Amino acid sequence: MTTERNYELIETPGKPVKAWIKGVTLDEGARAQLVKVAQMPFIHGWVAAMPDVHLGIGATIGSVIATKGAVIPAAVGVDIGCGMLAAPLSLRAEDLPSDLRPLRTAIEKAVPHGRTNHGGKGDRGAWHDAPKRTQAAWSALKPRYDAIVERRPQLGQGADVAQLGTLGGGNHFIELCVDTTGGVWIMLHSGSRGLGNRIGTRFIELARKDMERIQANLPDRDLAYFSEGTEHFDEYVEAVSLAQDYASTNRRLMLEAVVGALRDSGKLKPFTILGEDARGTAAWREGEHEGGPPRPGAGAPAGAPGVIVNCHHNYVSRETHLGESCLVTRKGAVRARAGEMGIIPGSMGTRSYIVRGKGNPESFESCSHGAGRMMSRTEAKKRFTVEDHAKATAHVECRKDAAVVDETPAAYKPIEKVMAAQADLVEIVHELSQVLCVKG
Repeated sequence: MTTERNYELIETPGKPVKAWIKGVTLDEGARAQLVKVAQMPFIHGWVAAMPDVHLGIGATIGSVIATKGAVIPAAVGVDIGCGMLAAPLSLRAEDLPSDLRPLRTAIEKAVPHGRTNHGGKGDRGAWHDAPKRTQAAWSALKPRYDAIVERRPQLGQGADVAQLGTLGGGNHFIELCVDTTGGVWIMLHSGSRGLGNRIGTRFIELARKDMERIQANLPDRDLAYFSEGTEHFDEYVEAVSLAQDYASTNRRLMLEAVVGALRDSGKLKPFTILGEDARGTAAWREGEHEGGPPRPGAGAPAGAPGVIVNCHHNYVSRETHLGESCLVTRKGAVRARAGEMGIIPGSMGTRSYIVRGKGNPESFESCSHGAGRMMSRTEAKKRFTVEDHAKATAHVECRKDAAVVDETPAAYKPIEKVMAAQADLVEIVHELSQVLCVKG
């Protein structure tokens, strides 16, 4: 008796690709990119593709790449540690005001977002004077940063503490959501900002130069890699680890700022983050950047209200799969070990999900990181009008202008189909609907 598999097996001249794409589209560009990655000589087992898979730079977004003895910097990308945070509040839907605009304005004032002046002086997406809590968080990261910059001075030529606790632009967002029981959540999406971008960009360049020096025959120059044990490999692992911790800290600081803005708005009754203890310390559930086992917060069972989830979906970590130690690069994918909590957001205006991992070894214990784009930003801007976007987000307090049309819900795959395609990877714990969205 054979068990029906839930993935499509794509044979390649190298290792196979296991793709969870039942009911969703896989464009030919992304398929070709997956095949190229699978032919690299150090792939461990196979390449896994999640249902939100779509074309990326170097590696396909929505892919999980396990490697032995090597790492591909472009597969990790430049938004190192990009990920999600979700926190349940003691508020109920009926506690929210009918007009959410003042709350959106309060959040926008509290958290720098977007980008102006090409990121230079006066950039609205950075702090002009970083708050004390941001400075304190940076002091814990700075010694590692200084050590990296001492070896690579160009990595220090840009914002560091000035962008810690800030949102950025593009598809990064801060939302208020309501779950199916009426509970209110804060959910946000961001990464390591300029610091991670500098690290990713520089090491991608170094990997390409290494490949030119050894005359490596690559199927794509963006698949340039570092071999384990080399100077650049060790440097990269150290730098990417810092960027991932910066990203996680960035999300924590934004949560604190959003909570403060909501409390000070005068529009809400007193509330807490569910899971805070008597000292008001949030019960954090992290792990992506630490590599530790799942742990519930404040004694709550995994998945119960009162658990804050903070997870990367663009990163590399050392794990054990197929009985061997390997490096796992998740390029737009979330770790989903058995019992581990994750976040799968939809687009602005659709549903998002708090999920519990099933620990499926076929996906390297991973799941999708969102709905996944169905079309490029350029195509979305050509296809949809501001009026289309306003109609699609009529139930959400958010920007409805030309600058965010590329983020309109119709530019993304249907989240319901994405979730159905990965039913063997995660179980849904909470279903959230956006009511307020701040975009960079």
